[in-house]
Amino acid sequence: MIKEVGFVGLGTVGKHMAINLLKGNYNLTVFDNNADAVNELEKRGAKGASSAMEAAKGKDLVIVILPEKEEWEAALSAETGFLKGIDPGTILVDMGTHSLETTMELAEEAASRRVMFLEAPVWGTKEHAANGLLTILTGGDPTLLGRCREPFSFFALNVIHVGEIGSATRMKFVVNLVQAQLVEGLAEGLVFGEKLGFSADRILEVLDSGGVASPLLHSKGRSIARGDFSRNLALKYVFEGLQIVKDVADKANLELPANDAVLKVYEQAVKDGRGEEDFSAVIKVLRR
Repeated sequence: MIKEVGFVGLGTVGKHMAINLLKGNYNLTVFDNNADAVNELEKRGAKGASSAMEAAKGKDLVIVILPEKEEWEAALSAETGFLKGIDPGTILVDMGTHSLETTMELAEEAASRRVMFLEAPVWGTKEHAANGLLTILTGGDPTLLGRCREPFSFFALNVIHVGEIGSATRMKFVVNLVQAQLVEGLAEGLVFGEKLGFSADRILEVLDSGGVASPLLHSKGRSIARGDFSRNLALKYVFEGLQIVKDVADKANLELPANDAVLKVYEQAVKDGRGEEDFSAVIKVLRR
């Protein structure tokens, strides 16, 4: 039975995942380089750790959700890394979105330490995380996933097992491609429609009524119409995800012309200093 949980990575999504885990009465220990995020969780009942290693030590389950570079620093640090602190037999769940190479290397490193590893990148925004509506794509032992379903239920609506380790990462590439293109396409439609004399609200009313209607286009369209670009899913992470998609496609000798075009728009948004804004802020590149 899972009772002691370590959580490393209290970013935009991770913080709300951890908050919801507290509703399950787990003994939750958290760590992040952002001390304010740790303090907020402590006020809600979690125990703060001074390092990733401390957060992982003596736990039944350790959840890590970090960007790729930070993941490896937090994992492999000789003095404070969570792989040094984690005990054999612990379940390690990697919920970040990484390159396939990083996922496989982390799985191998965990296996060498007799740590049980589940690959489980999350799909969703801060809003989804806060309301327990995330989707989790999982790769690895289905039995291991079965042991994790209860804690996952506190922050995820959908948990989809897609195959062996590596499968969930590959599926997340597909998600990243489609999601980024949909929002950039919406941005182009709004800019084009506004130039033709329509308000954003009227354009969205039409789009919401037809075959292209979707929850993503509705929520992002309405936030754009309000001029609200507060971070729900950081634009810089969407850009990084598209870069990974391009790298994978190039290695497979596969042409993805729409991805290449959309990647350039997100790249410009990052260059313009929009990386910390929500990824719907990509429309600001088109409105210049």
